[in-house]
Amino acid sequence: MNITKNIGILNALIRITIGLTVLSWSTAKMVKFPWRDSYFFIAICGAMKVAEGIVRFCPVTALFERYQEMEQEKPVLALGDGADNGEVDEVLPYNPT
Repeated sequence: MNITKNIGILNALIRITIGLTVLSWSTAKMVKFPWRDSYFFIAICGAMKVAEGIVRFCPVTALFERYQEMEQEKPVLALGDGADNGEVDEVLPYNPT
């Protein structure tokens, strides 16, 4: 898998800053309340944002861009395309009522 940079430098710096802030806050809370699992989850999310900023790759942005490319490649059918040769464009659910 080829990972290319898909976020800008300013976006990366913001992700690193906010990620380190969230990570430090959650680890401070984990020291005070070690039995709460929610602070551990928040620490993992903050560390993930720091890693995204360092690598300058966001998987959510990559999925969104891939979806946009797939939508642009999808052919658009006109109204009369399927009706001319007897093909059905859409299958409707059976409703006997």
